[in-house]
Amino acid sequence: MAKKYEGPAIGIDLGTTYSCVAVWQEQNNRAEIIHNEQGNKTTPSFVAFTDSQRLIGDAAKNQAASNPVNTIFDAKRLIGRKYSDSVIQNDLQLWPFKVVSGIDDNPVIVVNFRNEEKCYVAEEISSMILMKMKEIADKFLESKVKDAVITVPAYFNDSQRKATKDAGAIAGLNVIRIINEPTAAALAYGLQKRANCVEERNIFVFDLGGGTFDVSLLTIKNNEFDVRATAGDTHLGGEDFDNRMVNHFVKEFKRKHNKDISGNSKALRRLRTACERAKRTLSFDSETSIDIDAIFEGIDLCSSITRAKFEQLNMNLFEKCMETVESCLTDAKIDKKNVDDVVLVGGSSRIPKVMQLLQEFFNGKELCLSINPDEAVAYGAAVQAALLSDGIKSVPNLVLRDVIPLSLGIMVKGDVMSVLIPRNSTIPVKKKQVYHTCEDDQPGVSIDVYEGERMVASENNLLGVFVLKVPLAPRGLPVTVCFSIDADGILNVSAEEESSGNKKDITITKENGRLSTEEIMRMIEEAEKFKAEDIKFMKKVKAMNVLEDYLYNMRKVMKDVTSMLSLTDKMKINAAMVKGKMLIEDKMDRETFVFVDFLKELESIFESALKKINKAYSDDESDSD
Repeated sequence: MAKKYEGPAIGIDLGTTYSCVAVWQEQNNRAEIIHNEQGNKTTPSFVAFTDSQRLIGDAAKNQAASNPVNTIFDAKRLIGRKYSDSVIQNDLQLWPFKVVSGIDDNPVIVVNFRNEEKCYVAEEISSMILMKMKEIADKFLESKVKDAVITVPAYFNDSQRKATKDAGAIAGLNVIRIINEPTAAALAYGLQKRANCVEERNIFVFDLGGGTFDVSLLTIKNNEFDVRATAGDTHLGGEDFDNRMVNHFVKEFKRKHNKDISGNSKALRRLRTACERAKRTLSFDSETSIDIDAIFEGIDLCSSITRAKFEQLNMNLFEKCMETVESCLTDAKIDKKNVDDVVLVGGSSRIPKVMQLLQEFFNGKELCLSINPDEAVAYGAAVQAALLSDGIKSVPNLVLRDVIPLSLGIMVKGDVMSVLIPRNSTIPVKKKQVYHTCEDDQPGVSIDVYEGERMVASENNLLGVFVLKVPLAPRGLPVTVCFSIDADGILNVSAEEESSGNKKDITITKENGRLSTEEIMRMIEEAEKFKAEDIKFMKKVKAMNVLEDYLYNMRKVMKDVTSMLSLTDKMKINAAMVKGKMLIEDKMDRETFVFVDFLKELESIFESALKKINKAYSDDESDSD
């Protein structure tokens, strides 16, 4: 039975650009989105440092233009990543604040606070935002909140999830669960609109926020929420659309005035704010103006942009969203005509072109706009928090089942990836598979654990290695390998050899640091791109293994028949066996047909020699008669 937590537990949507907090209200039988002191339901994910104080939220964002180098945003794009990550290297060109490489290649944010240089990691900045959300909840509830459910993008890797949990701990919160944003949104939608639904419904959640993009296909039936597949990009959202506009106006300003403002952080901050405002306006109007007084060297920026131009600047990003939608449905093995509801979450999901492309993709299906795109994730997180809290009776007894984003398996003979748990498998999950030793008198078996989509194991991401000792025996000794993943996504791998009772295991925790989103997407794309190459590789491995098995059996037979062979046949067979061994050792430099053709040659040589032995034996039998 799951542990229950005492007292009110809150749900927090820790967003790239805005954050939101909610709590389940027993008396109202629903989750309540909590207003901040400005009366807003969302709070900017900004932290600023000045000569006298630290500012968080609206106060931080409002002074960003005058203090850009000490106003931090996008902490979510930094968290759980390495400084050398290409994502961070690209973002460095866009951030006005300073980020340097710290211990173990972790990114460190450098600011001037109270006239001193201070360094912070992304977890600390995120913790400040979480602390702000906690304070908002404390004030509303008139009590101190301890427990919280925090949401993350579905495609956040384990190190990013752990870093988010660490940020919660720094903020003084006990993070009782980390859940995926689209799952939380589906929970909010299902609870509000389909609570009494008995028939199975397929819900597609399209979550395009300020900095991240997720899609998930869930099946809802009888208060059970099953995630069938998920896909996404943790570096695609409204900010990227803003950046395209910023670049457009930087080029235009240079063309008109022969002045480059790209190196001026204050000018860029003012322009970015204006572009963000223009993007919102273009969701309702076909054209809007951009007017910024004395943006650079006393020169005003006066221009305009049409919705059509905005769409042109971002069309490849919009199309990328649609490709992800298609990929998710393919993984879920569900035809788009069988999707019952398409739910839009995240402010950027309301961009007209995005909505148009999405509606066209789903053959004109009406999109579900009934839930607030900025609040749905926090609402769902609050529902999950209530489910995990003791003493709350009014919350429906819902069941959530999520999935893993990448296949898990081990390396077997020939550098082949043997998958035990395919990607998009529902967790918790447990799978067993029996393998066999491939050499005589093997002292041990190396269990190399990988995640990824390539058939070639070494092309995937290595999670861990351990060696199981086995008794000396002819090859073919069975070894049982077991993979199990719990509800928190922690993987345990064990291997056992029954005759000796030898057993060993390894736990792959969030500390192991799996893959960045880019790597996950790259692996999936490469799996498609290199499908033909992988099939070719598998054919070669199969041909090589057949040859190796034949050579193994030849050696066993040769022990019994060597004395009966002529010197010529003996030399011919030994030479062929040596050549076969060399072919296998040089496997990567050989084509499949080389192994196939040589096997035929070997069979011909060996069978010819055996026929001579059989004939000689038959002749001896005849003579004795």
